[in-house]
Amino acid sequence: MADDLEVLEHLSLVSRVLTELENHLGITEQVVAEFIIDIAEKNPTFDKFKKVMSEQGLNLEDSLLATILRLINTLHPKKKKAAADKLITTIKDEKEDLKKILPALAMPNTNSNDLMGQLEGLMPAAADKLITTIKDEKEDLKKILPALAMPNTNSNDLMGQLEGLMPKWKEEKVKHTDDKVSKRRRSRSRDRRERSRSRSNDRKKRRDRDERSRSRDRESRRRRSRSPRRDEKRRRSREKEVLSEEPEIGKIYNGRIQNITSFGAFVSLEGFRKKVEGMVHISQLKQERVKSVGDVVDRGEKVKVKVLKIEEMPNGSKKMALSMKEVDQITGEDLCPQEAPLAPGAVRSKADQEPEDWMNPDSEAAKASAQGSVTTTGGKRARIRLSTPERWELRQMMGGGAISNMELPDFDEELGVLKDYDDESDGEDVEIELVEDAPAFLKGYDKLSMEMLEPVKVVKNPDGSLAQAALMQSALSKERRDTKIQQQREKDSDRQRGSFGGTSRIHDPMAVTSSRDVDEEDEGSRMMAKGREMPEWLKHITQSSKPTGKRTNLTIKEQRESLPIFNLKQGLMQAIADNQILIVIGETGSGKTTQMTQYLVEMGFAKRGRIGCTQPRRVAAMSVAKRVSEEFGCRLGQDVGYTIRFEDCTSQDTIIKYMTDGMLLRECLLDPDLMTYSCIMLDEAHERTIHTDVLFGLMKAAVKKRPELKLIVTSATLDSVKFSEYFFQAPIFRIPGRTFPVEILYTREPETDYLEGGINTVLQIHLTEPPGDILVFLTGQEEIDTSCEILYERMKKLGSDVPELIILPVYGALPSDQQSRIFEPAPPGTRK
Repeated sequence: MADDLEVLEHLSLVSRVLTELENHLGITEQVVAEFIIDIAEKNPTFDKFKKVMSEQGLNLEDSLLATILRLINTLHPKKKKAAADKLITTIKDEKEDLKKILPALAMPNTNSNDLMGQLEGLMPAAADKLITTIKDEKEDLKKILPALAMPNTNSNDLMGQLEGLMPKWKEEKVKHTDDKVSKRRRSRSRDRRERSRSRSNDRKKRRDRDERSRSRDRESRRRRSRSPRRDEKRRRSREKEVLSEEPEIGKIYNGRIQNITSFGAFVSLEGFRKKVEGMVHISQLKQERVKSVGDVVDRGEKVKVKVLKIEEMPNGSKKMALSMKEVDQITGEDLCPQEAPLAPGAVRSKADQEPEDWMNPDSEAAKASAQGSVTTTGGKRARIRLSTPERWELRQMMGGGAISNMELPDFDEELGVLKDYDDESDGEDVEIELVEDAPAFLKGYDKLSMEMLEPVKVVKNPDGSLAQAALMQSALSKERRDTKIQQQREKDSDRQRGSFGGTSRIHDPMAVTSSRDVDEEDEGSRMMAKGREMPEWLKHITQSSKPTGKRTNLTIKEQRESLPIFNLKQGLMQAIADNQILIVIGETGSGKTTQMTQYLVEMGFAKRGRIGCTQPRRVAAMSVAKRVSEEFGCRLGQDVGYTIRFEDCTSQDTIIKYMTDGMLLRECLLDPDLMTYSCIMLDEAHERTIHTDVLFGLMKAAVKKRPELKLIVTSATLDSVKFSEYFFQAPIFRIPGRTFPVEILYTREPETDYLEGGINTVLQIHLTEPPGDILVFLTGQEEIDTSCEILYERMKKLGSDVPELIILPVYGALPSDQQSRIFEPAPPGTRK
């Protein structure tokens, strides 16, 4: 069975190698594939394989040799078996190493009853050791602190004795520490001597090691028992038990940022029995002005806040205003200690009867008073002049519910929020003088002079040449549209008369109709709707499946070498390697779209990431990807794929990816630096779509962040100098193209209806000119469908003696499969 499986794997390998040879060289002989596989077995490296193939007279491309060698190394049955044996050996070696590192995991399982019996036998010895340890610790503690072993005495005498023993205790502590260090050193030297004497006996060495580890564990447990961390934990737990009920104004608490808004941050206070939250306004975050709350604090961050105000709400809840700028966030110190509140019945001095600036000295009112903007007139209450930004901030705070009307700086108990205009007016009349003299540059353009000038009169001439051309240019399409509308109306009226022809159905709404009649009516309506959706000419095109012709007799390799870019391959690859950004100018048909991506793979860019190429049209991306996959020798969607809107023909192995510029722009939204790509090629840059223009800016920013990213801008008719200046003075590489002669013919007289003239010209070319396809450009989908329908009817009237004309529409609303049909060659004796 294993031998049969190896034979099948070998045949599969021969088939894959034969497919590569047939795609690139047209070789279909199995003996050649067997010969190449035998050479690859004896020469597994690329250099040796290439050298032997050259000696045998098989000069193939490096990409083809690399692909064949990769297939043989991956699919050869002997290589698979060697890799499996190596993996099994590696697993066994790792298992043995794991046994050596962790021998306990390799020990056999023991019975639980035997283990419990051993533990019960060790319990008395462990208890004796524990009692001895506790006694030794107690004696040591008495030596270090003899005052604790003294009988109870008077507190004053005890404090005096303790103060007297303080120097002695320090000396004892230092001496005790030195003794411990010396004991530890002596024990270490003794352990080293014991280890050196017991190297010959492995069993004794393991036993000593286990004993030392157990002693270290006991020592660590003893240290932990004497550590003051337990007392600290108990003290903290007792502090946590004492929780406050309500926050107090002016106190400082620890908190955590719960939520961030545009006007402030909500903070949850710690140390309370129930959940307590307050808001820190944006003006209370820092001393300086803050543009965004997210620049100062983050969600979940621990902060220290001060309670400025607590306000009762009508629904029974409490609203609390907090401040961060009045508290030192490191030490928790109050930077603005507030003034003590007045006792009941106490009267504050006249100097203190200003707005409550003691709460926040950095408030706007306090700043205004410091600058002298608080004015008093005639013994009235001082008013505060606010700037426009300050008033806007107050309105935003009122809208968000942070403050009320009574907390406004200009609030007055007598007038409320009304302004006291009597304070501002001084009783004097203000005279304003208007200058009615016109400036020098507006002389002659005043109102009177403009009225005197007569405007240009526009007169409509219905008999003019422009009006006649505008009326007649779409006469044919308008006539066809009117005819269709009339025919549709007649069909609808006939259907209605047929459906309501019986008087029983009109007068009797409960008339019973057979299911067969209903089914026939539904089938008829569906057929009519289907016929209305798909015209006869379009149905004829979609249903006809005629064999297509052959494009060329050349092999893929000969076609690639015939392109103009092949002669400049080495220079182009050197220019790409030397520059991060390159502007490539090549005429249509030079091969830059299909060949440059394959050159980049040969240079090794596919090992660092994908190679992306953008196209402004969906059909172009699909057709180019299909052609490159044939040249690359793979199936479309594997190594070479494309991505368009609503269709993704790629996989994880895709290294060359063609896509529309909109799809690359969508990827830039998720990954602005394009980390999955090693090279980006912006093709057809002269189209200048919105997506391409935006990609220019994004790619310019990406190449700054990623020096290893390559950017190539290609076009046929591009203003290369301007784009080179835009992309940091990038070099320009020109590729000569192959141009075909174009003959321009004009009509003797202007055409009154260009659609009629275009259809007549198509028929004239089809009937008189030699073989060749025809391409007609029109202004929209409606004109394209109308011209296709007219051509189909006229060709149908001419009969079967005339050569067939295949009519294929192309516009953006068509599905991708119908758009791609224009690239299929026409069968012999026909014309597209």
